[in-house]
Amino acid sequence: MTRGNARELAVHLIYGREFTGDNPVDVVRLRLEEGYYEQLAAEYEIYTERPSGKQIKYLEEIVAGVHAHEELLNTIIGKFSIGWDVKRISRLNRVIMQLAVYEILYVADVPEGVAVSEAVRLAKKYNDEMGRFVNGILGSFVRAWKADPNFLENLAAEEAAKIAPAEESAEAPAAEEI
Repeated sequence: MTRGNARELAVHLIYGREFTGDNPVDVVRLRLEEGYYEQLAAEYEIYTERPSGKQIKYLEEIVAGVHAHEELLNTIIGKFSIGWDVKRISRLNRVIMQLAVYEILYVADVPEGVAVSEAVRLAKKYNDEMGRFVNGILGSFVRAWKADPNFLENLAAEEAAKIAPAEESAEAPAAEEI
């Protein structure tokens, strides 16, 4: 199985986990069981070849990592999807972008260009029109991330600043109460 196919399989696993809410380790284990995996081969070409031990470790890391960092990944996607609420982005395209952002931030042996290219390839495979959308969001993220060595810290500060005024206004007494 190629790394690209393992990446696509990771998208399937993450996507499926969003529906079931299962533990990420269980998702990988259950979906890779021989009988179940072989059944999927009739529907999807990527299931015709089983992942190697190294690829299974990659899948476990990716599925668990995307789950653990889902809020951060969605915040990043939301920051660069101008005019789109993250919840309005199709679940599949959101998962594809979550995977790419996770690889860029946390998987040292995946260059950011490869993560973006693979995400665009997968988005086009499932909906040809979404390739440009995914490329635009991920390309903007990569440019900002490379330009700012403190990108994650600054993003956290921006998010905290958004929350603080909302909390202050909730705590302030209404005009009639004064």
